[in-house]
Amino acid sequence: QVRLVESGGGLVQPGGSLTLSCAASGIDFRTNLMAWYRQAPGRQREMVARITASGRTDHGVFVKGRFTVSRSNTNDTLYLQMNSLKPEDSAVYYCNAWNPSGPGDGYWGQGTQVTVSS
Repeated sequence: QVRLVESGGGLVQPGGSLTLSCAASGIDFRTNLMAWYRQAPGRQREMVARITASGRTDHGVFVKGRFTVSRSNTNDTLYLQMNSLKPEDSAVYYCNAWNPSGPGDGYWGQGTQVTVSS
């Protein structure tokens, strides 16, 4: 059974930082393309950042220079370090694992809420 469990969300003031984690099980983590998506109320889900099996990263233009995606193939965990948070970063953040042998859109976690507000 595939499980992706996000943690680390919460309420933070503008300019603050949070680190999200996604613990994976039931997949060969090291071979998966891992990604963070987010969805705010009334908006479409959008890709925040992704990291390939080899460690190459890609970040959405709206988070470049503020967020950093990383992974630990030892701990089967995906991370998202978020700095200089803005109110518009408020959303539910989802972890995604994709591999050519799996579902077309990959596996998804249940999400973790991030709220940036003073």
